[in-house]
Amino acid sequence: MVFNFHMNESVVKWAIILFATYIIYVTIKKVQIYRFKRANGCKEGFHFKPSYFGIPYIRNIIKAKNSGRFNHFVKEHYSWLPKNYYSHIAGSISFATCDPENIKAILSTQFDNFGVGLRYEQLKPLFGLGIFTADGDVWKHSRAMLRPQFAKEHIKHVQMLEFHLQVMAKHIRKYSNGETFDFQDLMFRFTLDAATDFLLGQSNHCLYDESIGLNYKHETDAGYGFRKAIEGSQTWISTRSFAQSFYFLINDKEGKRQADQVREFCRYYVNKAFKLSPKELEEKSKDKYYLLYEIMKTQNDKGIVLDQVINVLLAGRDTTGSLISFVFFELARNPEIWNKLKNEIYKHFGYGSPEDISKITFETLKQCQYLRWVIFETLRMYPTLPLNFRISTKRQTLPRGGGKDEQSPVFIEKGQVVIYKVLHMHRREEFYGKDVDVFRPERWEHLNKIGWSYLPFNGGPRTCLGQQFALTQTSYVTVRLAQMFPHLESRDPEYPPKTLFTVNQILFDGCFISMK
Repeated sequence: MVFNFHMNESVVKWAIILFATYIIYVTIKKVQIYRFKRANGCKEGFHFKPSYFGIPYIRNIIKAKNSGRFNHFVKEHYSWLPKNYYSHIAGSISFATCDPENIKAILSTQFDNFGVGLRYEQLKPLFGLGIFTADGDVWKHSRAMLRPQFAKEHIKHVQMLEFHLQVMAKHIRKYSNGETFDFQDLMFRFTLDAATDFLLGQSNHCLYDESIGLNYKHETDAGYGFRKAIEGSQTWISTRSFAQSFYFLINDKEGKRQADQVREFCRYYVNKAFKLSPKELEEKSKDKYYLLYEIMKTQNDKGIVLDQVINVLLAGRDTTGSLISFVFFELARNPEIWNKLKNEIYKHFGYGSPEDISKITFETLKQCQYLRWVIFETLRMYPTLPLNFRISTKRQTLPRGGGKDEQSPVFIEKGQVVIYKVLHMHRREEFYGKDVDVFRPERWEHLNKIGWSYLPFNGGPRTCLGQQFALTQTSYVTVRLAQMFPHLESRDPEYPPKTLFTVNQILFDGCFISMK
């Protein structure tokens, strides 16, 4: 009994010491934060505190995402929130913003103070350690390796798309009597064929099928169903990302299998390329540019090359495929815009004769003003990444969000998640007018100095390397389809459309149109 009394007395003593230590730690931290806020002119921002620790809120967000109604959900239920606010979810406090000054700080002026946090762990099964998942010095190395590969001279030869475009045209002609078809499905097959050709030196040829009299025998079994594997694995991966620190709870055997298939397909071609001698490598890339071969000239680690190829392949396929799909979704719904665009295309590039096609170059596409406006307006309404986030790597401030007018600096703690909402920023009336929900390319005639209020391809040092590649491909495909199929009609009854977040934003149900 004496022993138990002394043991219990010792436990109580240590419990008191630990509790007192915790109280002292919390007090010191609060004092430090108070002094930091006062020294930096911070004022308190708005706090959004959903009930039940935000668990129903998270459940509703994931439900809305998986049903294609995430944008609708946010607009309908949380439109009353200010431009900047703290969000209390599951015991942690994040900060959300759609203020250009804050986004500029996160992505540019305070770039070194923010990291991508858990992105590597969340996306690793598919992306590995590539340019989109890496941080710090690893990211800088990836950027330095890939940036030269997207120089102007490598993306200006737009006619390299023509072969794949002609294959896609065979599919469209199947519906030349005005039948409805899913344009987005065809477009993602087209961009995947073009991307694998450009990256790996070997197209996946997923546009080939018996309906157009073309078949293709893959060198590796992983090539069969490759497109479906990409789509399934990305849906799984994006849900892991949405779950933030709870990503490890999002387990999907089929998603993991599909991610393994994507990696196995790319690994096959990386291994094949590594068997080439330096002389064979030069010979292979002499007449046509292949990104894989160029990367290998500066990097001899198979694992690193594989991860970078997968990162660029998925981004290239998705960014361009989703952008062109949204372009034609809106053009089909707006015949007056389609007719105006066609007239400008015919004026610049003719009606599609071999001589006309030769006029379509990187330089001449940039001179087609109304085409650029159509693409800019599409990216405003349907940005590639509607929202993104960073993790604060130190105690700091952001320029706006404090006080009732949100004009004072706001406090950001080390380790805090900061969410920047590009979609919401692109729909702010003070930047784009009262008709922000209307597709109106003409607004770009007077939008010359929009700065950080327009961010379709991210910004700062992590700006998308392939943005010019995507814009050029989109321009070329739009011009050629206008020349080949001038009659366009929408067969989509729902507007605004439901969208799905995978790695990028895409149309949830597809893009149903008729072309002839």
